[in-house]
Amino acid sequence: MAQAKHGNTVTVHYTGKLADGTVFDSSEGNDPLQFTIGAGEIIPGFEEAVLGMNTGDSKTAEIPVEQAYGSHRPDMIVEVDRNQFPEDLQPEIGQQLQIQQPTGEMIPVVVTDVSDATVTLDANHPLAGEDLIFDIQLVDVTD
Repeated sequence: MAQAKHGNTVTVHYTGKLADGTVFDSSEGNDPLQFTIGAGEIIPGFEEAVLGMNTGDSKTAEIPVEQAYGSHRPDMIVEVDRNQFPEDLQPEIGQQLQIQQPTGEMIPVVVTDVSDATVTLDANHPLAGEDLIFDIQLVDVTD
């Protein structure tokens, strides 16, 4: 039986929940998630939880904010003058947009407030500030 270690590509089924039991993501009914341990493809706490698991093992891992998407950062919220939006775009609360940084990088944001003069955009990950709980089943390990 293969044991998951750094550098391995692993395949897992998972269900992600918040502390109140709300499910925010799951591979149930879909293809399992595949990633390489140590490649930084997923949150650090999830990688850490899979380390040492054997093929076929299941576990529940509690991942603190620091090992998940980090704290909710007020500096990631920006108020933008409404005239900076294209005329054909009518921003609505909850709408997901992308803004371009001066470097050309595109950043996903969520509209959190709209007034006649301004639009408030939040670039925090939607799960920032949350402790996460994952039910994980290790399906496969390859070198």
